[in-house]
Amino acid sequence: MSSSAVAASGPPAAGAPAGDDAASAGDDAAIAAVGLQAAPSWLSERLRTHTDAERAFQLARESFIAGRRIDMGALATSLGVDRTSLFRWVGNRDALLSEVLWSLAVPTLVQAEHAAEHLDGAEHVAAVLTHFVDDLISADYFRQFLRREPARALRLLTTKESEIQRRYVATAEWLVRRDLGDRPLGGAIEPDSLAYLLVRVSESFTYADLISGDTPSTERARTAFRVLLRAD
Repeated sequence: MSSSAVAASGPPAAGAPAGDDAASAGDDAAIAAVGLQAAPSWLSERLRTHTDAERAFQLARESFIAGRRIDMGALATSLGVDRTSLFRWVGNRDALLSEVLWSLAVPTLVQAEHAAEHLDGAEHVAAVLTHFVDDLISADYFRQFLRREPARALRLLTTKESEIQRRYVATAEWLVRRDLGDRPLGGAIEPDSLAYLLVRVSESFTYADLISGDTPSTERARTAFRVLLRAD
């Protein structure tokens, strides 16, 4: 979730790309959408049509990027409404925080896809996931959140209590199927099972400080991805 990834999260430019650019744009749209399609939430659906919910979401997102805690009382005050109205618009704090986190993961995944576009097959999958881990480890505002709310962060990011992990697994499966086919590693494992393992590897090295007291490591994540994917 680097600053450049956040900057990439705005609306796409108008106009239809052609040739290789069109293929790249198609992949960008797919990697950006597949997680949300696989695991929509009440709030993600509501954000499509409810302007007040969208306004609250954008303000919460800006606050998070600035390194501040999303506080529902302060957010309601900034919006000029009471807490009851805010909860009616966006649900509880965990629901709002989950959508903010995923909204920042999406442009980071797109950026990772671009960084690895010169590769293919297992090399490409490993590189995309490695770039994603590296951005998560290096984003100051994200690490601030992890240090500030470690238990909540792990619950929302690494369990099925929120939609984030399911969306990440769906995205990893999309990468596996696109780059390795429906019988990855010679049919030794199903695509969904491989995707889940890749996500657990990603989580283990991204949140190593919270899980085991170890140091988060992009290099160890890269090695593990390549071993798991048999990227020689």
